Amino acid sequence: MLPHLYTPTATFAFDIRAAIPYAPPAYPAYHQEALYDVPDALQFQSKPQLAAAMLQAIAQEGLLPFKYVVADCLYGTSPTFLDAIEACVGITALVAIPAETRCWLQRPRTADKHYRYQGEARAKRVVEPDSAPCVVATVAASLPASRWYRRKVSEGTKGPIVYEFARQRVTLCKEGLPDRTVWLVLKRTVGAAPSYAYAISNAPASTPLSTLVWLSGLRWAVEQCFEESKTELGMAHYEVRKYAGWHHHMLTTMLAHFFLWHLKLRLGKKSPSADGGTAADHLERGLTPTDVFD
Repeated sequence: MLPHLYTPTATFAFDIRAAIPYAPPAYPAYHQEALYDVPDALQFQSKPQLAAAMLQAIAQEGLLPFKYVVADCLYGTSPTFLDAIEACVGITALVAIPAETRCWLQRPRTADKHYRYQGEARAKRVVEPDSAPCVVATVAASLPASRWYRRKVSEGTKGPIVYEFARQRVTLCKEGLPDRTVWLVLKRTVGAAPSYAYAISNAPASTPLSTLVWLSGLRWAVEQCFEESKTELGMAHYEVRKYAGWHHHMLTTMLAHFFLWHLKLRLGKKSPSADGGTAADHLERGLTPTDVFD
């Protein structure tokens, strides 16, 4: 689990936690504490649970100010992660969700259903029969062409990258009952047979579409960061078996990536330095700490 910080000039990982695999009690030989020297304090947590804990820690410490959170659909299906976002006051999130996520266009009415079980009177909250939820893929397919807006998200090597966007206020379905009301953000490719992507956002109802479009493109920067770390710095090139060795390798990769971004911003790609030399000139004659950090 590597959360990333996005800024207008650089994107880099700033924390790391290992997703400890679940070891069934019936198979003690698979217990990771014995095999991999995992600290006793670390227990099994899913990736969304790890992400929720890290998000809460970042917000409480206040050392790293942030305003937005983006995540893929693994986290969009986790109530724990979504609750952690709601607990961060003033934070706007855009989280991807699967096409089969259920919702209502209008919050449905609910009622208490009374019944008896083994002679005991009970009651449970149910949605009225005329209020069945639909999946977000159906919502996207039912929107008229007038609800879709074509927007350029970035410049590609072969020209601008363009998608069509739409949004709709919906109430999510959780265990058959209405849950939080959010923006459903829809994105599709341009063409005769478009492919769709779905996300939800806790942004206020007054949020402009341009903000949601911008957020939808931030995950590309994170993917690019992973690609750079894996191809240029060897993030995935390790053969360690112990927790400490894995943690050391990943942390070293993160620091190297951060250093290279700092170096690029400090020296520039081709811009001359104060003494008239280029970044390549500095690299040829050897860098000093003053060149990089002053």
